[in-house]
Amino acid sequence: MRKIILIAAVILMAACNSAKKGTSGSTSKYSVENLGKMNIQELQQNYPDSNMEEGVDLYEEGTEERAFTILYPGTSDEMHITWQDRDRTKIHDLRFSEDGKWTSETGIDIGTSYEELNRLNGKKISFYGFGWDYSGAVDWNGGKLEKSGLRVFLTPTKDAPGKFYGDKLIKASPEEIEALDLKVASIMINYAI
Repeated sequence: MRKIILIAAVILMAACNSAKKGTSGSTSKYSVENLGKMNIQELQQNYPDSNMEEGVDLYEEGTEERAFTILYPGTSDEMHITWQDRDRTKIHDLRFSEDGKWTSETGIDIGTSYEELNRLNGKKISFYGFGWDYSGAVDWNGGKLEKSGLRVFLTPTKDAPGKFYGDKLIKASPEEIEALDLKVASIMINYAI
């Protein structure tokens, strides 16, 4: 009888593991970390339904011209990709700001709270002011996510006083930060670092 129970338990565990593998494969298609390994042809193969748009534009506050590709433009799954070269063989960075299908292996998604970022980083984060090109940019301060290439940008869900605006590192009390109710508004991964 023990052998039958043991065999049944092993079969059940194997079935559960194979079900998990199938599930993770379907979500990994929308893992932002997986995109970084692709060129334009691979993007076209993997996302044939993405209604891809392409062009060239200025970045880095208007100082760098780069080719770009947009997957799923105008939808909650919109993903903006800039390239290191005009042939679109190597991704420079990618970014998204809607709560769609895209996920990060770090556990950070659109809407992740300030408190959760601190927990995931293993160290207190800092952030820059709002109302400019890098509004709400997070500084990992040497924590676990420092070398991940992941950049996140916070936004307050409540009105922010004027002292929280501008190109500067914000100094605020825990009570002031809590009152802002900060959430991740945009995620970017830089592959050129």
